Amino acid sequence: MSNLNVTEVISFLTENYGTEFGGDAVNAACREFDVSYPTITKRLEQYKVGHGRWNLTVQEARQQLEEQFTDREEMNLIPLKDDTFVPFGNFNDVKKIIQSRLFYPVFITGLSGNGKTFSVEQACAKLNRELIRVNITIETDEDDLIGGFRLVNGETVWHNGPVIEALERGSVLLLDEIDLASNKILCLQSILEGKGVFLKKTGRYVSPTSGFNVVATANTKGKGSDDGRFIGTNVLNEAFLERFPITFEQEYPSPTVEVKILEGISLDLGLEDREFCKRLADWALMIRKTFYEGAIDEIISTRRLVHIIRAYSIFKDKAKAIKVCLNRFDDETKQSFLELYDKVDADIQLDEPAEA
Repeated sequence: MSNLNVTEVISFLTENYGTEFGGDAVNAACREFDVSYPTITKRLEQYKVGHGRWNLTVQEARQQLEEQFTDREEMNLIPLKDDTFVPFGNFNDVKKIIQSRLFYPVFITGLSGNGKTFSVEQACAKLNRELIRVNITIETDEDDLIGGFRLVNGETVWHNGPVIEALERGSVLLLDEIDLASNKILCLQSILEGKGVFLKKTGRYVSPTSGFNVVATANTKGKGSDDGRFIGTNVLNEAFLERFPITFEQEYPSPTVEVKILEGISLDLGLEDREFCKRLADWALMIRKTFYEGAIDEIISTRRLVHIIRAYSIFKDKAKAIKVCLNRFDDETKQSFLELYDKVDADIQLDEPAEA
C-alpha cells in the first residue's frame, strides 16, 4: 500500500489518539493500514517534534510563522511624504547621515513639539529609507526591543523585536523619547557599537545589514530634568550616551519658517489666512523670549500652533481655537498668554465678556 494517503493516516490518528501522540499510536496505524513503521513515519515527518513524538498542529504553527515573516518582508516601512513639511534646523545634517548609509548613531535633543521626530521621519521619506520607530517608556525592556518567544497555537516561536527587524532589514531605528528609559535599555550597548547582537535565547548572532543606523530623540540630554518640566525623564548611563558620537540640539523654527509651516497646514485644511499664521508665529516668538528670560514657566511649541490652526479649521472661530488650545495651561499662564496675543492681534476679542 505504497499509495497510502497521508490524510487517511492523520484522520485515523486524530480520531483515536488526538493531535499529539507517540510510537504506540504509530504502531496502531501500521496495523490499521497493514504497512511498515517507516511508511507511516515518512508521511508524518513534517509533524515530528522529538524522538518518537509527533504533533499534528506544529505544521500549522510553522506555516503561520512563515506567513508572518512573509508579511514582514512585504511591509512598506518607508514613511509617507508630508507636503506640509518645511525643512529647518538640523534636517539637512540628519538627512546626510541617513543618506550616507554609514552606521553613525545620532542623538537629537530639544524642547517638546519642535519637530525632532517629524524631521527624522521626513528625511527617511525623502530618501526612500525604511524607518522603524520605537516609543520608549520606563517599562521598555529587552523583550520589547530585541524580541522573544511567543505562543502560537500551543507552540513557542521566536518573534523579532523592532531592533532585530531593523538590523536585518538595514532600516533606520528611531528610539523616540529615549530619556524615559530605565537601565534596561543597556541591552543595546553592542548594537550602538555597530557590532550586532547575539540572541542568547536562540543561540543566533544577528549582524547589522548595510544601511542600519540608530537615531534617538529626547527632551533632555540624558541628564534628567532639573526644572521638573519633563517628569519621568531619567539620568541615562554615561557609557550608553557615549556611544552616540554626535548630538544635535533642535531649536524651534524661526518665525519665517514657522509661518511657512502654519501656511502649509492651513492650505492643507482648506484655509487661507496668511495674516493669522504670521500673528501666531510672532506671538509664539514673544512667549519664547519671555520664557528664556525666566519671566514665565511655560512655552508655546510649534505643535501647539498647529493645534490652533486645526481647531480654527473645525470651529471657524479664531478666538475659540486659541482658547481651547490654551486650556491645558494653568489659569495664570493662560491669561498671560492671552494678554500677549492681544499685543500682536487687536482684531480678535479674547477677553471673557463680563457678567451683568
